[in-house]
Amino acid sequence: MDILIIGGGLSGLALAEALDAQNRDYMLVEARGRFGGRIKTAVHAGGAFDLGPAWFWPGQPRIAALIDRLGLEKFDQFADGALTYEDERGQVDRGRGFSSMQGSWRLQGGLEALTQSLAARVPDSRKRLNAPVVGLTQSAGGVTATLHNGEKLEARQVVLALPPRIAAQIACTPALPAASIQTMQGVATWMAGQAKAVAVYDRPFWRHAGFSGDAMSRRGPLVEVHDASPENGGPYALFGFIGTPPPHRAEEDVLRRDVIAQLTRLFGPEASTPSTLYIKDWAFDSFTATEADKAPLYAHPTYGLPEALRGLWDGRLQFAGTEVAPQFGGYLEGALEAAENVLLTMQDYGRGHVHAD
Repeated sequence: MDILIIGGGLSGLALAEALDAQNRDYMLVEARGRFGGRIKTAVHAGGAFDLGPAWFWPGQPRIAALIDRLGLEKFDQFADGALTYEDERGQVDRGRGFSSMQGSWRLQGGLEALTQSLAARVPDSRKRLNAPVVGLTQSAGGVTATLHNGEKLEARQVVLALPPRIAAQIACTPALPAASIQTMQGVATWMAGQAKAVAVYDRPFWRHAGFSGDAMSRRGPLVEVHDASPENGGPYALFGFIGTPPPHRAEEDVLRRDVIAQLTRLFGPEASTPSTLYIKDWAFDSFTATEADKAPLYAHPTYGLPEALRGLWDGRLQFAGTEVAPQFGGYLEGALEAAENVLLTMQDYGRGHVHAD
């Protein structure tokens, strides 16, 4: 084949769809049993709740155009009402501040509606799930990828649509330069250290009480809370970012108890009985995070494609994924930006080769 894409998240899917439109000879392989990568949406009683990224913003043209092209619909993040604040002693102050996510957008059906729509546009013969790549070997004609089951795939070019730290775990022959490996391992994986809790309720009691669902807290596992309800109808939800370090949140039963207790302090007794409580800890997802990603990030990393990752194996080994996007790194827009950049710079090995389906 011409191009092997490793990683079926938003960047890999967008690249695969673009290559398919160009009638290129490619294959998309994904280690997980689903496409979407860090985009993951839980569905409960007809409501869709994002357990990974949830928002995008005005001024991000690629995702806006993609959503429009796929016939999907965005809606405004709910932000009406007062903010709730909890100090270190558990003292709750209602009405302080404003909604920090006001002006952001969410997607009807959750962001998995986006990745599922893209995956549906990639022919079944061009995509594979449950196919982790464990080795890459350079050859005169291109690159040989070895899957976890020993199967080998030959390609002229390989695109690593993965976080660089995850890509660094793939055994390469010959070994990549030490500077390249060090650079890959030094790029923090966006969102990898995060954990999210989503509590689902039959009614939006916080809205009825005049609260937006936004809360900031300095006590308890949740440091930031927002309304995560669908645009219309129920069920309704509050979600929070869990701020305790990964080693301190490994006991999920304790974490669940503490999350519900905190939501009850913030929003009252009705918060104590969610119909379901989802917790997704990305720091313990081996296809997203490494041990290095469990160290906290205190600021948005500086992303882009480092010089040490350019031109590897005579340009046959390229990087995609939001961490290598120069302008929107770390965002959904960055995943699309990285895919677009690979498409623009991809060397024309075998451009004359078309589908043989």
